[in-house]
Amino acid sequence: HLHMESDSLPFERRRARVRLGLALGYWGSGPPADAQQLVAEADRLGFDSIWTSEAYGSDALTPLAWWGRGTEKLRLGTAVAQIHARTPAATAMAAATLDHLCGGRFILGLGVSGPQVVEGWHGVSFREQLQTTREYLAIVRQILRRESPLEFSGSRYQLPLPGGQGKPLTLTVHPRRANLPIWLAAQGPRNTALAAEIADGWLAGFHAPRAAAWQRQALAEGFAKREPALDPTGFEVAASLFLAVDDDLERAADRFRPLLALYIGGMGSGRQNFYFDLFARMGFEEDATRVRDLFLGGDRAGAVNAVSTRLVEEVALVGPLAKVREEAERWQTSLPTLLLVGGPIEQLRAAAEVFA
Repeated sequence: HLHMESDSLPFERRRARVRLGLALGYWGSGPPADAQQLVAEADRLGFDSIWTSEAYGSDALTPLAWWGRGTEKLRLGTAVAQIHARTPAATAMAAATLDHLCGGRFILGLGVSGPQVVEGWHGVSFREQLQTTREYLAIVRQILRRESPLEFSGSRYQLPLPGGQGKPLTLTVHPRRANLPIWLAAQGPRNTALAAEIADGWLAGFHAPRAAAWQRQALAEGFAKREPALDPTGFEVAASLFLAVDDDLERAADRFRPLLALYIGGMGSGRQNFYFDLFARMGFEEDATRVRDLFLGGDRAGAVNAVSTRLVEEVALVGPLAKVREEAERWQTSLPTLLLVGGPIEQLRAAAEVFA
């Protein structure tokens, strides 16, 4: 077990400054017209990385390879590739392939999505997610290390398939990095602790610097269980940064009310919504309940209007430049070592200026 200092986490002891990443997300009805321009601007501004994601439309890997082809220094990450969308072997094959093509700059960010997508789109049971994630990551690591033909016996995965005609196989490609970094997306305490225990980084998603105590505790619990072979000082954290510089605070907050209403009210059901739970954990259960009930009741405009400016300010930097710069100091000293920023280009430039 690792010795934990009471006032810092392992990755914080070597952190120098906040770095910026460009979150390209997933497509709407078609590919975004400005993605390549955003990547070029992020590269010019000295961003650290670019990231793509997937839901049930565009996939995370193909756009990342396409948009990243003209870059030389930016790291390329998935935030996230869905665990249930591919077998562990398919994910390991894709990771090894893309890492070769980009010269060793790929970060494999994995996440479980939610029951609506997992069961409705992929037709896979959403049960036992912690164990599924643990086994999935272990298999991907085993494949990339190529130390022996693949054999695995777990409660969710058995390879080769018992009673079948398969045999243990070894990845034919020699990975550029056998220790290719694997990050996990997590919203709740148990998944966050699991990321600290078995992964190389944590994709935190929404983050509120003033309500991060539970996240620090979850990370500490995970680090305490980490195997000695996994160096915790190399662990990285990324959180989503929503930034709108505007002399009119309400107008700046308006940019993110629809997004927050969608996640709090629409990314799940009345019975299970991890984002609702996250905002409740931040201390906004009353606000989140109002937003969720309006959204699920069909009043989406009402749900958007119910997102208070106070809530927006907890998870975003909004308002006049002086206010944004002052509040940015909390982000620089909070959990994130990497902040993921979306477009347009003006937002990238503002982030670069604020966090220079």
